[in-house]
Amino acid sequence: MCAQRIHLPGQTWNRRQILAWGGSMLAAWPTLEGIASAGFRRNVTIGDYPFALGVASGEPAPDGFVLWTRLAPKPLEETGGMPNENVELRWTVCHDEAMTKVAAQGTVIATPDMGHSVHVEVPGLDPNRWYFYQFAGAGEISPKGRARTAPQPDEMPSNLKFAFASCQHYESGYFTAYDHMAREGFDLVAHLGDYIYEREGKGGKLRTHAGPHLDQLVDYRVRHAQYKTDPHLQAAHAMCPWLVTWDDHEFENNYANEISEHPGSDRAKADAYMQRRANAFKAYYENMPLRTAQMPTGPDMQLYRSVKHGRLVDFDVLDTRQYRTDQPCGDGRKAPCNEVYHPEATILGPKQEAWLADEITHSDSVWNVLAQQVMMGRVDRDSSDAVGYSMDQWPGYEVNRQRMLNFFAQHPEKNPVVLTGDIHCNWANDLQVNSEEVDSPAVAVEFVGTSISSGGDGSEERKDTPLVMAQNPFVKFNNYERGYVACEITPQTWTTHYRTVPFVSKPNAPLNTRASFVVEAGKPGLNRA
Repeated sequence: MCAQRIHLPGQTWNRRQILAWGGSMLAAWPTLEGIASAGFRRNVTIGDYPFALGVASGEPAPDGFVLWTRLAPKPLEETGGMPNENVELRWTVCHDEAMTKVAAQGTVIATPDMGHSVHVEVPGLDPNRWYFYQFAGAGEISPKGRARTAPQPDEMPSNLKFAFASCQHYESGYFTAYDHMAREGFDLVAHLGDYIYEREGKGGKLRTHAGPHLDQLVDYRVRHAQYKTDPHLQAAHAMCPWLVTWDDHEFENNYANEISEHPGSDRAKADAYMQRRANAFKAYYENMPLRTAQMPTGPDMQLYRSVKHGRLVDFDVLDTRQYRTDQPCGDGRKAPCNEVYHPEATILGPKQEAWLADEITHSDSVWNVLAQQVMMGRVDRDSSDAVGYSMDQWPGYEVNRQRMLNFFAQHPEKNPVVLTGDIHCNWANDLQVNSEEVDSPAVAVEFVGTSISSGGDGSEERKDTPLVMAQNPFVKFNNYERGYVACEITPQTWTTHYRTVPFVSKPNAPLNTRASFVVEAGKPGLNRA
C-alpha cells in the first residue's frame, strides 16, 4: 500500500512519519490486510490519511477515561473529506507503549451525523496508572496517545502534576507553548476556554482562519478541524487526558445566556441566534474528549461537572457563560455602575451555584479547584490605559462574587483554588472578602493564566503594571507574555509555575519561568517559591 500523506502547517508528513511520532507499533498491531479481513469497512473511499486531527483523551476516572478521534482526511473541506457513510474503527488500550499488552479493546462507529467523531468511554481499567491507546480503521492506524486513570476515590495520591491553558487564537500566533507543555509532560491538562475563535479569516495574519464568521454547523466543524491540525496542539492532546470547558469564543464573543453582544430584538433573530448556539455546542462536543453525559440537546449543554483525583483534589469544572445574566452597565465598558450590585445578577446561575456549594461542602479532598473562565479578583485600575474593571468578569456580578468569597471564608478547610483564563495575561491573586482592606485575610487563591497565542506577542509587563500592583496589594504577580501554567500538588502544598514564551509571531520561542508560588494546605495565601 502506498504511503498516504498529510499536510500540517509548515510541514508534510507521510503515514510512516506519523506512526513514528506516535511511537512504534511493533508486532502487536495487525497488518492492514488483517484489519480489513477482521471486519473494518473498506467500502469507503478515503484518499488521504483519515487521522489528520490526531487523538485525544479526557475525563479520567478510576476505571477508565474517554478516547477521542475524528476522521478528517481533508480537514478544511465541509465534510472533512469523508464520504456520507459510517466507518467502523477499532480502539485498543495497552499497558505498554509498544502496544503488546492489551488492557481493553473494542469497536466504535464514526457517523456523518457526528462529523465522523467518536467518543469511547473505556471501562474496566486499573486505577491511577498510565495506558497507551490507538485507533485503526479505513485501512489506516492513528497516532498513539497516552492516558492515565484517576486514583480510587478514597486513595490519597502523593502528587499530581497538571497544566492549564486557554485562548489559542489561530491567526494571532503559533502554538509554541503546547510544544513546551508536551515536552514538560503532565498527568492532566485543563483547558479553560476560547479553544477556537469565531471571526472570519483576516488578511495579513500569520495564519488565516478558514471560512466565514461562524454560523452553520459545517463552519464550526471546519474551524475546529483547522485548529486541530496544529501539530503542537495534537502533541499536547496525545500526552495526557484533558478536562475542557468553554468560554465565549467557542460561540460568540461576550455572550451571556441567550444574549450576545449583538442581540436582536425580533423573534426571527432570536431563533437564528439559538440555532447558531446549537451548531456551536454540537461542534464543540464533536471535537472534545467528553462523555455522553455532556452531549448537547439543541442549544443546551451541561458542561459543569466534578472530576475527582482521589482525596488529593476535586476539579469542579464550571460554565460561566450559559447561565449568567447579561453583563451590567450597558456596552461592556470597564467602569462599575449600580447594576453591578443587583442582588439577582448571577454569573453561574442558581442551579450551578447550588451544585458547586454542595460539591465543595461534601468534598473529602485536600484541594478544591474551580476550573473556570473569568477573573474573580477585583482589580481596580486608575491610569491612562484603563479605568475600572471588566463587567464581563466576576466583579461585574458583585453580589454573586461576594457570596462565593464568603462561602470560601466559611470553609477554609476545603483549600479552594480558582483557575482562570480569558484575559491573555498572567495574574496571581490572594482572594479576600474585602480587598479594600489591605490586611483582610485571604480566603482562597486565584491563578490566572495567559493565552497560548491570543493577542500576539506579549511583554513582561505594561507601563501601568506598577500602578495596578500598587493599587491592588492582593495582586502578587502580573505578566503579559504568552504561555501556560504548571501546577504540582501534594497533600501538603500547591506549587504553581508561570511558564511563558517571549514571542508567538515566529516558531521556536524558548520557555521561561517568570514566577512561582507555593500555597500551604490550611493556610490560604500566596508565597513566593
